[in-house]
Amino acid sequence: MSAVGYHPGSARVAAPKAATFRLIGAALMAFGVFLSGFVIDEPAPYELFLVGLIGLWALFGLRISRTVAPLLILLIVFNIGGLIALTRMNDLEGAPLYIAVSVFLALTSVFFAAIIEDDERRLRLIFGAYIAAALVTAMLGILGYFGAIPGGERFTLYDRARGAFGDPNVFGPYLILPSLILMHGILNGRLAVAPFRLLALLILSFGIFLSFSRAAWGATALSMMLLVFVMLVSQRSGIFRLRVLVMALIGLLVLIAALIFALQFDAVSELFTVRAQLVQDYDGARFGRFERHKLGFLLAMEKPLGIGPLAFGPIYGEDTHNIWLKALLDYGWLGFVAYLALIVWTLVLGFRYLLRERSWQPYLMTAYIVFVAHVIVGTVIDTDHWRHFYLILGVLWGCFALERRHQREAQLVRRRPSIMGTSAVRMNNRIT
Repeated sequence: MSAVGYHPGSARVAAPKAATFRLIGAALMAFGVFLSGFVIDEPAPYELFLVGLIGLWALFGLRISRTVAPLLILLIVFNIGGLIALTRMNDLEGAPLYIAVSVFLALTSVFFAAIIEDDERRLRLIFGAYIAAALVTAMLGILGYFGAIPGGERFTLYDRARGAFGDPNVFGPYLILPSLILMHGILNGRLAVAPFRLLALLILSFGIFLSFSRAAWGATALSMMLLVFVMLVSQRSGIFRLRVLVMALIGLLVLIAALIFALQFDAVSELFTVRAQLVQDYDGARFGRFERHKLGFLLAMEKPLGIGPLAFGPIYGEDTHNIWLKALLDYGWLGFVAYLALIVWTLVLGFRYLLRERSWQPYLMTAYIVFVAHVIVGTVIDTDHWRHFYLILGVLWGCFALERRHQREAQLVRRRPSIMGTSAVRMNNRIT
């Protein structure tokens, strides 16, 4: 006897519809991630597409769990600081749009965290789309640098490759995470596909090199060393550790060979000689980058509400080039405290979950390592509006949510036998 109002046929019809909607949503999400590799001006196609996608997803039930809620709250407080800083500005030209983009990027981070928690299989789609976008934009930068395609100058700036980005200093760091996931696949994946991953890794590494971004070079080297170290620590098998060491050594030799080949071009070798210097003239000179940092921090101590977005550059001739200083001046003390809390919270949780064997561990591991590198790089460059930084943040918090859910389910499994045992005792007492 069926329940009143229940129609088995409706359930059978609803299931394919739900599967179709999820498939369409996954495809749109992957395309949105792919657009993150093409950001020359603001607002970029990435923003326009994601705004619609987030709104559409929200209509069909985007859920923010208690695990992801701190990410949302801290990002809201961070941007409230920016809105307050707007009130301290006499000339608002460009500042409202800047804060609008900041709010949007915060929403993208929460969005990615929420949809990953909903279905961990989306991690594979996200990283696949990211790698595809990185390869396309890297090839544009490489071919444009050597003038191998018509209009190639659009993909270079100051004799440096920038791909489909407005700045080589964003283009280079964007390629680091896909490089790391490819490297992880080479070290830990099937040997049959290793040559293809190695070829893709070489393309991305060459793109990073031609960006001539010292921050990208340093972050890439640090990320790759940390990945090898973490993989060696996480595995107890001597054979696996030997494989990691051998594959890492082979990869290093291939990268060195590629670097030697690139340096055969005069234009490349001359610019590399200049950019390879740790401290440039504009860093250590009077009123250079480091002097501006000092002056900026002194100014921030006098302006607890901040001076407003984009206001530092007109005063001192250059932007802050320091994410901590930018948080203080563009978002005030309130925004700085929220940003600092978010970074520390993310670092602590990521470190706690880093070595746990889960199906999502490769994504958590690579994203966390690149996040650490970006936090360090933030002391010499602004990472505030880097789309991929917020994507990485969303991936990490999505993985944190998956871990918390896994722990809750494991606790229920452990409690179930004791509950069943208690019920059996009660039943036995009633009988006797």
